[in-house]
Amino acid sequence: MGEAVEWEFFEVLEPASQRIPFVFNSPHSGRHYPQFFLDQSRLDPHSIRRSEDHFVDELFRSATFLGAPLLRAHFPRAFLDVNREPYELDPRMFDGALPPHANISSMRVAGGLGTVPRLVAENMEIYRGRFPVEQALERIETIYKPYHATLRKLIARTHVEFGMSILIDCHSMPGHVHLPGSGHRPDFIIGDRYGTSAAAELSRVAVELLEQLGYAVARNKPYAGGFITEHYGRPTRGLHALQIEINRGLYVDEATLIKKPGFAALEADLATFIAALARHVEDFGAYLPLAAE
Repeated sequence: MGEAVEWEFFEVLEPASQRIPFVFNSPHSGRHYPQFFLDQSRLDPHSIRRSEDHFVDELFRSATFLGAPLLRAHFPRAFLDVNREPYELDPRMFDGALPPHANISSMRVAGGLGTVPRLVAENMEIYRGRFPVEQALERIETIYKPYHATLRKLIARTHVEFGMSILIDCHSMPGHVHLPGSGHRPDFIIGDRYGTSAAAELSRVAVELLEQLGYAVARNKPYAGGFITEHYGRPTRGLHALQIEINRGLYVDEATLIKKPGFAALEADLATFIAALARHVEDFGAYLPLAAE
């Protein structure tokens, strides 16, 4: 990383034994900001955190008690975004040439939100200036690729053991997000890439269970799922991937990044949700691959 590092890039929280065919992933909740990265940035230590999925790994930690592994990042999204292709990179950010296989023209790169992001939320530039391309490529080699290798192993292990795997990709969204064409602000958005990354029945039940808990829930708009959901969801093969976006306004003060009093209640509701979804899969999981759209 250009300097010696003494921290884990990510970790897997394993259950005592895996009892349900789920894998939980929190790729954007990392809160460790290396000092050399902060030195490169024009942002203060508070502003640079605007891209975090604040405390999402904690909100879903009940997954391990219910029998599923949870993969969580410690590196921040502003440093490296593993919910992108491995080489979605903006050549304007770097000194030196990118490899020929880099995707320099994706919409995400154009928006400043590539694998090594140029912006945090609200279009705030991260870096003071260009930096060596080798640093970006090193992040991909030493963090991105091992992260995805670990995620693939968890999914494959689950699929072998249970005959199916359901990846829940866990995220948060700003409190001001509203549904296109309306003033409605959802509490949750379930994304299944418009029926291509998971069985339609699984998405339907996820929405229904959250609504039964009293939440306003939308599906696919404005967030249908990113690279991880698209890449790992193969429902006809029993590999399902759902993205869950939680409205941050439910549980954190977005100005101070301090947890709200309702944090524990939301965490408990998510435990109820996970358990209920797992029971549904146990009862009806054999039919899920047939229900994919």
